[in-house]
Amino acid sequence: MDKELIVALVAMAGTLIGSFGGIITSSKLTSYRLGKLEEKVDKHNSFAERLPVVEEKIKVLNHRVEDIEKLNENNQKNTNKCDE
Repeated sequence: MDKELIVALVAMAGTLIGSFGGIITSSKLTSYRLGKLEEKVDKHNSFAERLPVVEEKIKVLNHRVEDIEKLNENNQKNTNKCDE
């Protein structure tokens, strides 16, 4: 009976140590993965903040290109009139 009790206690101790060690390892892994996820979210937020600025710059550039095209068309018309 004493041997059975000792074996049961050793088995229980091993189970507890294994479970506790697994919890610590799992916790460390979860913390690591959360840290990496936070880095990705920060990177995404940076892009999300910069995107409206880029969109506004594109609008301005499109208007400038349109203005240049209109000027070019007018210059060509005036050149054609002078040639006549």
